[in-house]
Amino acid sequence: MSGVRQRRGARFPAVPGVFHNTNWDLYWELVPGRKPWKKISFISGGIVGISLGILTAVYVATLHENEQWFSNISEVEREISFRTECGLYYSYYKQMLQAPSILRGLQDLIYDNKTESLRIINILKRMNVYQEVYLSILYRIFPIENYLEPVYFYIYTLFGLQAVYVGALYVTSWLLSGTWLSGALAAIWYITNRLDTTRVEFSIALRENWALPFFAVQVAAITFLFRPHLHPLFEGPTLLAVFISTFLFSLTWQFNQFILLIQALVLFSLDCLDLLPNSKVTSIYIIQVASLLLVYFLQFFNSMIIGSLFLSFNISCLLARRFQKKLKTGSFFTRLGKLFLHVPCVLCSTLLINASIKRVFKLDSDEHIFKFLKAKFGFGATRDFDANLYLCETAFGFLPSDTFMRLKDTLVFHSYMFVLLVMIFATAAVAFHNLSGNIRAAYILQKCIALLKPGAAYNLVHTILFGLLALSTMRMKYLWTSHMCVFAASGLCNGDMWGLILRLFNLHTPRRVTVMRYLTPILIIFFLFYKFWPGMKAELSKLAEFYDPDTVDLMNWIKFIKCMQKGPQKMSTGSSSPLAQTLSYWRTAFVMEEHIAGAVDCVTFLM
Repeated sequence: MSGVRQRRGARFPAVPGVFHNTNWDLYWELVPGRKPWKKISFISGGIVGISLGILTAVYVATLHENEQWFSNISEVEREISFRTECGLYYSYYKQMLQAPSILRGLQDLIYDNKTESLRIINILKRMNVYQEVYLSILYRIFPIENYLEPVYFYIYTLFGLQAVYVGALYVTSWLLSGTWLSGALAAIWYITNRLDTTRVEFSIALRENWALPFFAVQVAAITFLFRPHLHPLFEGPTLLAVFISTFLFSLTWQFNQFILLIQALVLFSLDCLDLLPNSKVTSIYIIQVASLLLVYFLQFFNSMIIGSLFLSFNISCLLARRFQKKLKTGSFFTRLGKLFLHVPCVLCSTLLINASIKRVFKLDSDEHIFKFLKAKFGFGATRDFDANLYLCETAFGFLPSDTFMRLKDTLVFHSYMFVLLVMIFATAAVAFHNLSGNIRAAYILQKCIALLKPGAAYNLVHTILFGLLALSTMRMKYLWTSHMCVFAASGLCNGDMWGLILRLFNLHTPRRVTVMRYLTPILIIFFLFYKFWPGMKAELSKLAEFYDPDTVDLMNWIKFIKCMQKGPQKMSTGSSSPLAQTLSYWRTAFVMEEHIAGAVDCVTFLM
């Protein structure tokens, strides 16, 4: 018998929103036979990831050996093979090893009178060389010399970091897609696009080769931190991983403040659109500030750090947190108006804080950077020498078009643009839904919300902003191209993305989603293997040798002049290490090759 009862509320389908508490892992626990398979898949994925990381390290190390015949050339030739500033950084590592003690080596770096003529400078303050100091201390403390020469310990450490780099990319893609197959595709894309993802095999000691692996670990940790249902027990260790990786990244690269500023802009924009959890964003802001301040103290109060826009922006964002809760109330147009008012206020307060800090501490160490940017983008010429020196460098020019041709050959660029367009569509739909405050959602919108989890939203804006940075500055492309591999692979292996696409064309079935999710990356991997494996084998079989007799003669001549100046007695009792005798001429060669050549180009440019 039918009757009437009190209405209990509308029955809308559950929307798996960004902060929904549905336990997605419950499915795997309830379906019979799936939990053991999940464990096997997890172990298999871990083995594949570790293997791909080690293979990448061995691959670039083999290429370096085959190109230079590094094991056969003399020590002086090995040191000459560290071109431009790479040789300068390596010389500090050797100087620490040749010092009578660790404390004496540190003292010589703090009061250095060899790098710049007639000046005593603090190397630890001026340059990011703590990694060389740390390696030299490890080499002295542990019996590594029984197994490896100093130069091999140095280069193998950097090649080993490539394994960490690829492993972090693998984990990030796995976290975003839910399958380790996307991690494998990301790693393979990283290797096949080696010319545009890394230059470690021919510019070993560049600061970016130290820093980017730690940055990739940080991005992986942030992606894991933004998982919708992360257990509280895992949140603390994840934040610790974010802090350690951020600190190591900041300590090892001079461009740390600019990269962290872009990352802070990513967090700020997504937080304003209510796409990230507030508490976790605040924690990352604090971690970034704490990491950079720690580097500030370790670098003897480097003025460029304390006067950076990044530090001022993060302080401004943390101050604005008190008022940001009011942004997330009201109708669509009310929230939009608050947003348009909030963003300029944060940016203006950033400039105000930055100007105040520079005025109080009397800082102007980064003025040449703003002059360079002003001249680069056509807002007026500059007579500043440092700014024009950057303008003469090809690495600081715009990204050349042939980069995209190489990326298209491996299908990574096509895949990236496809995933990017789908994710932008989903982001626009979810952002409009969040700003409107409407609880009801259409089925397509539910699919967009399911696709745009916080980690996916972060990586989307991350890849867009770092893509713009790469387009404007070629040297920064390595931040973008490696993440391009991750983002493209994670999208192609994402069941939510294929579900959304098939639903738009009325072709959705669970079986079709599964087929597209796994068949697409497998076909691409087979294509890459078929097209690039013969070339990689030929590259590995190609044998060459470092040959630069003119520079070797120059180094020997400078060593002879140095010995003549020391007198006959010191000549006969000279140091047993070739580098100890040639440290000064190494730095002279660096200045001759890098700065003097750049100065000549700049003079020509100014004329």
